[in-house]
Amino acid sequence: MHRLGELRPLIPMATVTRLSDHRKRRRVFFSRAELDQLLQLYSRQVMRGAWRDYAIDQHDGTASFSIFRHSLESPLFTIVKTAPNASRHDSYALLHRRVPLANGGTLQDVLTRLEREIRRGGRLAGASVVQALS
Repeated sequence: MHRLGELRPLIPMATVTRLSDHRKRRRVFFSRAELDQLLQLYSRQVMRGAWRDYAIDQHDGTASFSIFRHSLESPLFTIVKTAPNASRHDSYALLHRRVPLANGGTLQDVLTRLEREIRRGGRLAGASVVQALS
């Protein structure tokens, strides 16, 4: 306990952030047309009984659409959209359980690869994983 005349140490009550710094953050979102493409593919797979859940996440510089076979598992596939950068042209990536499969400048490039994986049954051959990483 502090006595009446003693000074207490100063503890900050809040973190102050400049509004201009907040606005400088690169926020990435899926457009309505992109979400339409993603949800059309997702709904076809739900009707087949292959997929059961999805999640949309947004972090600084990225937005991701994750697809789950079962709600309690890790995502089967994740489509990541990154902020356009002067040094990097690819702004979309396809991941299979955190393993990069494809990169593309458009969402359609990545969805084409995803549809190919779906036709193959979602089972990746070892060779395709090695090719995706190189």
